[in-house]
Amino acid sequence: MKLWGGRFSRDRDPDFERFSESFSVDQRLIACDLAVNRAWVQELGRARVLQAGEVRSLSRGLDAIGRYVKSRPRWAAGQAAEDVHTWVEQRLEREVGPLAGKLRTGRSRNDLVATETRLYLKSEISNLKSGIRDLLRNLVALAKRHDHAIMPGYTHLQPAQPILFAHYLLAYFEMFARDLGRFDDCRARADELPMGAGALAGTTFRVDRMRLARALGFARVARNSLDVTSDRDFVCEAIAACALVMTHLSRLAEDWIIYSSPAFGFVTLGDAYSTGSSLMPQKKNPDSLELIRGKAARVLGRLTSSIALLKGLPLAYNRDMQEDKAGLFDALDTTRDSVKIAARVVATLRIDEARMKEITALGFLTATDVADELVRLGVPFSQAHKQVGKLVRYCEFQRMTLSELTDSQARKFIPRWSIRLRAAAASPERSVSRRNTVGGTSPSQVARQLRAADRFLSS
Repeated sequence: MKLWGGRFSRDRDPDFERFSESFSVDQRLIACDLAVNRAWVQELGRARVLQAGEVRSLSRGLDAIGRYVKSRPRWAAGQAAEDVHTWVEQRLEREVGPLAGKLRTGRSRNDLVATETRLYLKSEISNLKSGIRDLLRNLVALAKRHDHAIMPGYTHLQPAQPILFAHYLLAYFEMFARDLGRFDDCRARADELPMGAGALAGTTFRVDRMRLARALGFARVARNSLDVTSDRDFVCEAIAACALVMTHLSRLAEDWIIYSSPAFGFVTLGDAYSTGSSLMPQKKNPDSLELIRGKAARVLGRLTSSIALLKGLPLAYNRDMQEDKAGLFDALDTTRDSVKIAARVVATLRIDEARMKEITALGFLTATDVADELVRLGVPFSQAHKQVGKLVRYCEFQRMTLSELTDSQARKFIPRWSIRLRAAAASPERSVSRRNTVGGTSPSQVARQLRAADRFLSS
């Protein structure tokens, strides 16, 4: 059965049939297809295009298909339909007979699939947001358990300044909180109804599209039939939001791959999220994090292909758009699964506060604090920067830390060296506590950020 077969001969190339089918991908839209068709049948009845008895029969048939699908997890196995829409109509004919032919009155697969994809995306965004909120809660819980732990902060992956570990975790909280906002924006733009736009020009039947939008849970009706049947901006936007989530997850994964190595030893992954080597008995590999990092590239590739898919298409619908769903589904699935695993990695992560504190003694992380103290003594910052830089160079040559300097050694490079400067050089705790401006890493500012995070999650 073809929904378009009347104009064509039955001489079909089976290889092209296999090449062009989309049922293997769009079968996951079955619930959305049934929901949209139910609403459309009801609307055709209200518009007096279908008689009341026809509406009841078609609705019962669609409900029966829904029960059939729900009771058979492998309902799609072995089916040879061109797409899910064709399969539904074929199945409906078995339920209600020739009346099934009235199902697609006034509509096209173009406005149908656009509506179903938007419905599906809205639901999946809700699932994704739930997973991201779990990840955010776990980040906050971990930050609270280690709210006074000090670690080295890095730029260029080189030691920079001491920070609180909680401050570090809350940086990722901010990234994923922005991701939630992006999905809200994406959902809002996808929340308009294509049904009633027909193939491209609208329908001649007097359906009430506003009423149909309310029935299907859409916030508004698309204003232009030509645009909405060929619009896949919402697909690209959703994949872009997924790509940013995966980028943030990949950055976190990269950090913890590094931090879990013996050279750092800041964190230890739970055994449940690590694997070993088939050859080397001692290995504990952070494969969960590496897979997240690898899957980020996969989602980025989906984004690139989705935009490339659209860039040369003339208005309106083109069959190229069949390819959009594979990319969208894969991006949503990959992101959802990655977020779930990341949240569990966070929940089971072990932190070595002593090791992090030990490493802050290396790399001259308090050098900026010494320069700042010199500024408070009236030394221009450019001069203070130069003096401290020379002192660091000397310490590197002597293989010593700033806290190991004698006063006489320090005064060779900083004539105004004093107990006050020594205290600034030797105390990462002091360095952290003095960064007490809004958004800084001091304990009081981090406590404020944690309270804000709690409010964000509770809202």
